[in-house]
Amino acid sequence: MELNLNSDKAIFLQIAEGVEDAILSGAFEEETQIPSITEFAVKYKINPATALKGINLLVDSGIVYKKRGLGMFVAPGAIEQLRNMRKEQFFDNYIVSLVAEAKRLNLAEAEIKTMIERGLKQCNNILPSK
Repeated sequence: MELNLNSDKAIFLQIAEGVEDAILSGAFEEETQIPSITEFAVKYKINPATALKGINLLVDSGIVYKKRGLGMFVAPGAIEQLRNMRKEQFFDNYIVSLVAEAKRLNLAEAEIKTMIERGLKQCNNILPSK
């Protein structure tokens, strides 16, 4: 996980997204412990309150949970929950704007599908096949 301290995105959001990415990639499996607030603070040279704010976003959304005296753990079902959440964000952030731009360009549905298929072929080596 990398933090960009020069980014416009708040550090606590970068921490939350980094942990989410690690969960989705399998680096942190469900029911396993994630680094402590202190570990985040020391590793990234940030205020522990900032690290706590990022982790608390994940606690509030049910992605991680606290075990008193032991630390933070990935919640059961977190991977599925994250995938569903990210799919909705993908739709909202990319698909809606894609369709809006296609309408402005007066593209037919078939043209949009052709472009998407072309993009999939170009990225075939990047995207995992199902």
